[in-house]
Amino acid sequence: MEELARGSISLLARSASHADPPRLGSFGAVFILLKSALGAGLLNFPWAFEKAGGVNTAIGVELVSLVFLISGVVILGYASSVSRQKTYQDVVREVCGQAVGQLCEVCFCFNLFMISVAFLVVVQDQLEKLCISFYETVTGSGETEMPYHWYTDQRFALFVVCVIIILPLSIPKEIGIQKYTSVLGTLAASYLCVAVIVKYYLMESHDVIITPEHSQGISSWASMFSVVPTICFGFQCHEACIAIYSSMENQKILHWVVISVISMFFCLLIYTLTGVYGFMTFGRDVASDILMSYPGNDVVMIIARLLFGISIITIYPIILLLGRSVLLNLMLRIRRRRLGIVTHSFESRCRVVLTVIWIACTLLIAMFVPDMADVINVIGGISAFFIFIFPGLCLVFTMQTEAVSVRVRRVLTVWGVITVVVGAFIFGQATTLAIIEICQKF
Repeated sequence: MEELARGSISLLARSASHADPPRLGSFGAVFILLKSALGAGLLNFPWAFEKAGGVNTAIGVELVSLVFLISGVVILGYASSVSRQKTYQDVVREVCGQAVGQLCEVCFCFNLFMISVAFLVVVQDQLEKLCISFYETVTGSGETEMPYHWYTDQRFALFVVCVIIILPLSIPKEIGIQKYTSVLGTLAASYLCVAVIVKYYLMESHDVIITPEHSQGISSWASMFSVVPTICFGFQCHEACIAIYSSMENQKILHWVVISVISMFFCLLIYTLTGVYGFMTFGRDVASDILMSYPGNDVVMIIARLLFGISIITIYPIILLLGRSVLLNLMLRIRRRRLGIVTHSFESRCRVVLTVIWIACTLLIAMFVPDMADVINVIGGISAFFIFIFPGLCLVFTMQTEAVSVRVRRVLTVWGVITVVVGAFIFGQATTLAIIEICQKF
């Protein structure tokens, strides 16, 4: 997800659920779709360019992936117009059936959970660098490592942030104020993109990009496909696109195609520029989180760390709210089925317990699986369901009922099947690689 200015999701979904009249213009739709895609995935792109074997290969994979990414957004908008549903899960359930709808809910909840883990990993990384910067400023020392104390450990700092800041923000039933902070994600992403480019041109030497190991391209097909999870995580805005489409004034499919193309183009521009210049700056030494490659005392990057840290801390409760709502609704349905009534106190207790468990589990995983790349691989695999598999299934099912010509039905059905197959391959490949890499580290 992020993924990450997704505060607009809850706002739009809430307005859609109350049957408010569509009021979102073209510019607003482009901006919100762009915000939904830009986020923490940006930090991983320079590393993905290195992993792919070079700039040309990575950009090629991006462009091919972009065809499916845009196709998924357009298909979901079309499926929403056909089914007249206003959320991702409802569209999938209405179009594809109850069983697929339940699978969608499980994937939706797990994806949000892993995005929460990724957020905490990013916060932990930035806390580490910020602590080093603070130590150097206070002591006047040029050392890049602090003497170890339990209270200077970034994991302890992350625990404190979760308890003091994130938990109180996450417990309320509605987190309305957070929708005003969602713009921080776009601001942080844009600032980082510009900062990485400027830092590259301020380098004293650019020798890193002309060495043979950086000019040979990919060494295998595996290295090329290995960047797909990062691309999926970075461009993932599909969970939000149905809520955005449902809130638009002009819901013509052709207009939605234009909105989707413009939004994805600007995402492509920002992600590619950051990936290219970050990779050319550090080469094979680039970290999985690009901010970790810069010195702790770099003022420009300290600002970037603060922006990303604050953005993620404020958006994490929204992601938790969306994931918690799926689990809470399930618990309330079970309670209602058994006793026939759900009290307010029971709902409140369930909400608090789910919130604490969610934060505790994501915190533990973030502490003991600290490599951002491992988390991204898992999220990228799950993202394949929302970007490829579910949109492909929606297209196949809608073609069986919609009044279109035989040729159009055949072509779109074939494209839907191709999308599902590609998504299944990406999910299997990304998940397998993630499991192997995690097992090797332990």
